[in-house]
Amino acid sequence: MLLDGKALSNKIKDEIKSKTKNYLIKPTLAVIQIGNDEASNIYIRTKAKACEYVGINFIHTKFEEEALEQEIINKIIELNNDPYVNGILIQLPIPSKFNQYKLLNLINKDKDVDGLTNINMGMLFKGNNNLIPCTPNGIIKLLEEYNIDLKGKHAVVVGRSNLVGKPLSMLLLQKDATVTICHSKTEHLDYFTKQADILISAVGKKDLITKEMVKENAVVIDVGMNRVDGKLYGDVNYDEIKDIASYITPVPGGVGPMTVAMLLYNVLRNYEKNL
Repeated sequence: MLLDGKALSNKIKDEIKSKTKNYLIKPTLAVIQIGNDEASNIYIRTKAKACEYVGINFIHTKFEEEALEQEIINKIIELNNDPYVNGILIQLPIPSKFNQYKLLNLINKDKDVDGLTNINMGMLFKGNNNLIPCTPNGIIKLLEEYNIDLKGKHAVVVGRSNLVGKPLSMLLLQKDATVTICHSKTEHLDYFTKQADILISAVGKKDLITKEMVKENAVVIDVGMNRVDGKLYGDVNYDEIKDIASYITPVPGGVGPMTVAMLLYNVLRNYEKNL
């Protein structure tokens, strides 16, 4: 069965829209961009469009790669202190000349809608969730929507990034799954993936996961986004695996839309906390 992230994302966005239309002062998301990465330009346009649809104000501040780090620091401080800004994110990646972790950790933890500050990551590790990274949270919401019980299930996460793999593993543990994390140094990857009741790949390598690597009736979540010859592919060979898996996400239309929906969800959550 298809795990339709696009349909659930639309449902969540419509719920958010129904709330914001009643607010005289609208929630506000501020996005800081550094440099001119083309993929970032696309993602920012997607976020702006989603904000417009649900009734969230969108502030986009773009710095050229030649900007001074102090200029960016000043902007973050300004947005932290603005009571009308409910969410702040730095669009990643940023040019290597800047200290990414320093800039991320300047964001107020209660406006950190990407959930990437050390404080929010630490709270997630302890199970005292504040703001959760959007992609992992979207995956959990998608599994919940289809009533997929995680308790006692073996979840194998391929990828250990701070953005997806690590926080997702913590969320799966909170749902009482047994979690294995695989990565680029894992030997005999197929040994682990074939044990998975829930298999999640977040690597960014086209067709990394083939049918020989998947257990019959496993739930397969594809987080990968790989653009080849103008077409988008996931990490999972969808055509091979769709008839083996009990549930599977498509690319596009699976996890991607959920990431945007959870970003909007985090902004609204912050706004409503301060009502």
